[in-house]
Amino acid sequence: MLTMFGRPHSRGGFCDGVNRRDFLTIGGTLLGGGLSLPNLLAAEDKSGIKNSHRSVINIYLPGGPPHLDMWDLKPDAPVEVRGEFKPIQTSVPGVQICELFPRIAKMMDKFAIIRSLVGSSGDHDAYQCMTGRPRTPVNNGFWPSLGAWVSKVQGPADRSVPAHCTLMYRTGEQRWGYPGDGGFLGLAHSPFRLVGGKENGMKSDNLVLKGVTLEQLNDRTSLLSGFDDINRKIDRTGVMDGMDSFNRQAFDILTSSKLKDAIDLTKEKPETLARYGVDDPGFERDGAPRMVRNFCIARRLVEAGARVVTMNFTRWDWHGSDGKNFVQARKDFPLLDVAVTSLIEDIYDRGMDKDVSVIVWGEFGRTPRINKDASRDHWPQLSCALMAGGGMKTGQAIGESNHLAERATKRPVTHQEIFATLYKNLGVDLNTVREYDANGRPHYPLDGDVQAIRELS
Repeated sequence: MLTMFGRPHSRGGFCDGVNRRDFLTIGGTLLGGGLSLPNLLAAEDKSGIKNSHRSVINIYLPGGPPHLDMWDLKPDAPVEVRGEFKPIQTSVPGVQICELFPRIAKMMDKFAIIRSLVGSSGDHDAYQCMTGRPRTPVNNGFWPSLGAWVSKVQGPADRSVPAHCTLMYRTGEQRWGYPGDGGFLGLAHSPFRLVGGKENGMKSDNLVLKGVTLEQLNDRTSLLSGFDDINRKIDRTGVMDGMDSFNRQAFDILTSSKLKDAIDLTKEKPETLARYGVDDPGFERDGAPRMVRNFCIARRLVEAGARVVTMNFTRWDWHGSDGKNFVQARKDFPLLDVAVTSLIEDIYDRGMDKDVSVIVWGEFGRTPRINKDASRDHWPQLSCALMAGGGMKTGQAIGESNHLAERATKRPVTHQEIFATLYKNLGVDLNTVREYDANGRPHYPLDGDVQAIRELS
């Protein structure tokens, strides 16, 4: 007997107490007998199970983008603060942004700017943008990411597409390539990596089930026999369960074209793809490459069934002796402007704007005062984020900073409030979610009574 998914879960059971995943236990020939897609869908419909498909695209800008050169310009500040760029008016009265984002300015009604993001750990690390928490000795490698929680609570929207996918490249600064893992929820909820790093030509090995060819996977009798030969022992850490889940997931993925089609841009309309611009596969030092068309792939992934997609884009740490803050900004701001607006246009064109939430942010902001190298240093006291979609009330700037963009003076927003907003948009009821670590201690996705950002509701 072969179980296609895994151990029982507390959620999603049928009315007779049989879990949906246990329902997919097969005896005899794999995927044979009475199990068919129509029968499965009929059983789910009878039981009241509905697989809603809301999604998040989390766009991480490694290195700390300069908040007051992008979304919170201070044109009246002294020259050593205001920098080289001028603000331009957007389509929303009273909201101005950098002149190098003209497309976002025209579409500002579809965006919300968080100008008062506080609480950054100050580390060069994607961890806080993936989990909502600073990386500390207590939770280092322990806390599940947003995608892991969603994978655990909601499961896949489509069995052939992982709920949690990542387009985060492995970077020279390893923490800039951290996509958020399963933490104490286990390997089964870690992200399915679709790209690699510089060392392997950016290719992922997750699309290959090592040692098993696609032809062997299609030989269902041999596959079943091979599984029966494995001596599975109980592993209280959950590692074996996680590995079994990966193997089962790999079977679904490799015998379906849905995921492979989603990342195959030759299947996209050329005119749509052209809007995003041309990729630059060269890695920016120890950061990520400028893969603007990954924004399109992210949209294709959520369209195919992914619930959470993470990605990183170029390198935003511009404060060294090279003095590249304004030099790099002139190169990367326009690329981000085009890629993000093309993504949002696609989402609206396809009627996905209520179901897909997009967030663009980095680990912290930049110093108001320009240093001797014509750059800005690290500034964890304040940063910004750009949000869109998810049925949110867009066309606004939330929060304010003081006249030098040093600190929040109105409506400070925390990382956990942003995560509460994303969970709400995904349809996750935080009041009902509680999971246990290996020591039996209960944990929740967020701390205390954190609420979603009210201005976006």
